[in-house]
Amino acid sequence: MTDVAVVAANFLPVPASTVNFVLNAVLILLGFLLLGKGLGIMTAYSSMLSSILFSLLELIYPMSRPLTDQPMLELAFGIALPAFGTAILFNMGASNGGTEIVAMILQKYTNIDNGKALFLCDLLVTLSAFFVFNFTTGLFSLLGLLIKSLMVDSVIESINLCKYFNVVCGEPKIICDFIVDKLHRGATVASAKGAFTNGEKYIIFTVVNRPQAVALRQFIKRAEPSAFIMITDTSEIIGKGFHRG
Repeated sequence: MTDVAVVAANFLPVPASTVNFVLNAVLILLGFLLLGKGLGIMTAYSSMLSSILFSLLELIYPMSRPLTDQPMLELAFGIALPAFGTAILFNMGASNGGTEIVAMILQKYTNIDNGKALFLCDLLVTLSAFFVFNFTTGLFSLLGLLIKSLMVDSVIESINLCKYFNVVCGEPKIICDFIVDKLHRGATVASAKGAFTNGEKYIIFTVVNRPQAVALRQFIKRAEPSAFIMITDTSEIIGKGFHRG
């Protein structure tokens, strides 16, 4: 909502921090009604904190001009850091208020990705920069919005990235014991037959996080060197120990 406040402050006799505070309060109430109490509390905390910090920064270091003469450098830091924080909050089921609340409502009721929802919500504000400021600022704003929307989805996917293991082996017990007792994960074992040898085999299916994947791969290589391991990246896991759908 900071971007809306900055644009609106050009037409109102109040500072951007005040506009930001009022708009956040209205949207937090909307979040309570449509997204639930839990998200509303987390969003209220993060948005109020950002509004207070925004006001303090205006008092401590008021800005009348850009920090540097490198617009691309400022765009990179001005977009990348907030996008990273937004992705973390979205992944926790919270937001920083403002248009992020609208994006979460849109995502909940339409099932589109968080980044796309955020893009749609911020698009109108971004386009207004062409008229409120100038064409160059508008182009930078549009580029920043595109980067932010792509980065939010990428960071969320990276945070949730896990490794899906298919392990074909002859003795599954020792591997399953390691998965359950050491990694504290579950596994499924299925019987199989080798197409080349016609020998009896077993397939172990399990999903672990990245550090656990390294440990599991090393253990299998030590415990059963002849095992055939297939590892796939996945970020959509629903069930006990992961996300609950």
